[in-house]
Amino acid sequence: MSYCLSLLSSTAGCRCHTCTVADLAWRGLEVDSLERLHIDEGSTIRIQSLIDSARGRFSYEIVCDRNWTFRTLRLEAATGERAIELESDGAGTWTVDGERRLDLEECIDIDLSATPFTNSLPIRRLDLAIDDEADLVMAYIDFEELTVLPDTQRYTRLDEDLYRYESLDSDFTRDLTVDAAGFVVEYPGLFERV
Repeated sequence: MSYCLSLLSSTAGCRCHTCTVADLAWRGLEVDSLERLHIDEGSTIRIQSLIDSARGRFSYEIVCDRNWTFRTLRLEAATGERAIELESDGAGTWTVDGERRLDLEECIDIDLSATPFTNSLPIRRLDLAIDDEADLVMAYIDFEELTVLPDTQRYTRLDEDLYRYESLDSDFTRDLTVDAAGFVVEYPGLFERV
């Protein structure tokens, strides 16, 4: 079940700001899984998630700026034995586990293989008009291998609640249904919101 709630700070003497909170969940269809995700949207956007799947348990935390531009990721297996950390300045400088990655310079967003959530990052950040499209280079993170590679993708807005996702280096294409906030509701054959 998901919900969105806006809270207004009313503490005496402080500047008021709105903080949006959302809880979302998806069921994996191709690989049996359940993801539970929590979003806090204030001066930055913080996303925390836990994925239980046939491949194991993973958790991740993403921080974005107010415009939904990716800044940091920490992804780890529940055992704590395997983890990966990414950082970006939003302008082309990337590090993976503290090491500079020049091959990611064209990337702004990330794409995590085991969740539909990261498809919402470019959808929210770009806010395309209907029939507009954007070609992007994503920092693609494979959950099983914990590797990061640049991956070219295209997003086309087909309707108010429908985006076409295309992998530009393969023939993979899906039409993603999103809610009014731009979060994925249905990713045919792979994920559905519960």
